[in-house]
Amino acid sequence: MTSLTTFYLSRLIGCEIYDARENILGKIVDVYVRVSVLASESDEPQRPQVVGFSVKIDGKKKDAVLNDLQIVKFGTRYKVQCQTLIYALPNQFSDAILLKDSILDKQIVDITGRKLVRVNDIRMVAIPVGVYVVAVDVGTEGLLRRIGIDRVIRQILLPFNGRIPSKFILWDDVETIDLNTFSIQLSKSRSKLNTLHPSDLADIIEDLGRTSKTTLFSSLDEEQAADVLEELEVKEQVHIIESLPVEKAADVLEKMPANEAADLMDNLEEAKAEQLLHEMEPEVSEEVRDLLEYPDSTVGSLMTSDVITFTEDQTISEVLDFIRKEQPEMETLYGLFVLNKKEVLVGTITMRDLLISDPAARLEDVMDDNLNCVNDYDKLDSLSELVSKYNLLAVPVTNDDNELEGMVVVDDIIDDLLGKRRTT
Repeated sequence: MTSLTTFYLSRLIGCEIYDARENILGKIVDVYVRVSVLASESDEPQRPQVVGFSVKIDGKKKDAVLNDLQIVKFGTRYKVQCQTLIYALPNQFSDAILLKDSILDKQIVDITGRKLVRVNDIRMVAIPVGVYVVAVDVGTEGLLRRIGIDRVIRQILLPFNGRIPSKFILWDDVETIDLNTFSIQLSKSRSKLNTLHPSDLADIIEDLGRTSKTTLFSSLDEEQAADVLEELEVKEQVHIIESLPVEKAADVLEKMPANEAADLMDNLEEAKAEQLLHEMEPEVSEEVRDLLEYPDSTVGSLMTSDVITFTEDQTISEVLDFIRKEQPEMETLYGLFVLNKKEVLVGTITMRDLLISDPAARLEDVMDDNLNCVNDYDKLDSLSELVSKYNLLAVPVTNDDNELEGMVVVDDIIDDLLGKRRTT
């Protein structure tokens, strides 16, 4: 009989509990752990600690604390011994969760692998200061262990030098996804999900069930939520927006580029879109409304009105100071435009021009006045040829009076060609 320091939840569930005199006190049904989710100044891992057990005694479930707990291996089975079993007080475990009920078979995010996985088993460790969860088993071995045939399969594979695939994820690299059953609130400022790229988060959300999609999305701050929403497929965007409260949905849409918000709203029912537009800030709402007026097959339906403009008499130094202060999105810097006093587009300037030119030089002396523009009501077909011919990152879009309406960036042109946007 060997005392264990590491063991698995699957083999602990159903074990009989003995006291020091070998009397059977009950049987383990589940394990209570307390998880710290509060922001901490320390970088030390906050692993769940065992604080109690759900046990079956005389056919009835009870919550209890096992004092002087010892888990030993007896043959191929576990044996649980304790000095005393004390029934828990009412609400003693109100801030704790049940491992089997809340985590086993549930979906989690593997932060390192940036993907959604399912928990097949849970690895735990017993040390002098307590019992803790250290890792989750998401491999085949964990699943076979659950159904009790891992040893049989291992013996079958032995003559062939075969091994059962195993994969453990340290608790530090785990983020829970099934929040409806995992009854704790994520600390938004410390959530490991905040470390993932929006496209990875979008992939994870698309793999979730309908309720979990909305729950996870709602846990993101507005800036991150907007970035993730842009990466989702159209049907997922619609589902998320329709599932959120109107106020929350409007706040997220305000953080998106106006053209992306317009694309999304074009796929909503008219009444829902109008409700969201009414809830949004008037300036943003008006910008989105203007974009929604364009027919789908026109350049205006693809353009963004989020552009940076300057005047002819501004210097390179002034422009760079402005960019440093405003810190615009990368796509916005694809095209920088120069207007005259009548607000007419007269030139473009690139980031390369800004970096290599004399800081004291005026824009009219540096800008490219050979404009490759399109009209906002031109057909979309005109864009791809223009971008390909002149190697443009952004195409300025003007109206019939040569006033700048916005620009179309190459990323959106490619997405349109691949059929990822609403345009036809």
